[in-house]
Amino acid sequence: MAKWAALALGGILGVFGRYFLSASVYSWSGTGFPYGTLVVNVSGCFAIGVLDSWAGARGLLGPTGRLLLMTGFCGAFTTFSTLILESANLANDGELLRALANYLGSGVLGLLLFKVGVWLGTVV
Repeated sequence: MAKWAALALGGILGVFGRYFLSASVYSWSGTGFPYGTLVVNVSGCFAIGVLDSWAGARGLLGPTGRLLLMTGFCGAFTTFSTLILESANLANDGELLRALANYLGSGVLGLLLFKVGVWLGTVV
């Protein structure tokens, strides 16, 4: 039960953090460029990098802490951070082509399927 509670709490904090950070950025930058999303994505990458080092090399984050902060908070804050972490892990394991395929695949296939979804949404 503690695992589910940690995951839920992290998710709630992450989604509110995403909303308030991006709204704050948009309030001073305007909406001509998605600066709010950019700031959320890069700050999420920074956060998951710090948390990954705390969890791995330093052993400061146990399984419940990982669920709360990495899966829950960062996952709800931005899935882009998870994409970067998983791509970096593949690269660190010497799987450079797989890392590149993961990163580019998510972007290219994501954009392609977005377009298909938009098209489907207009015809159905």
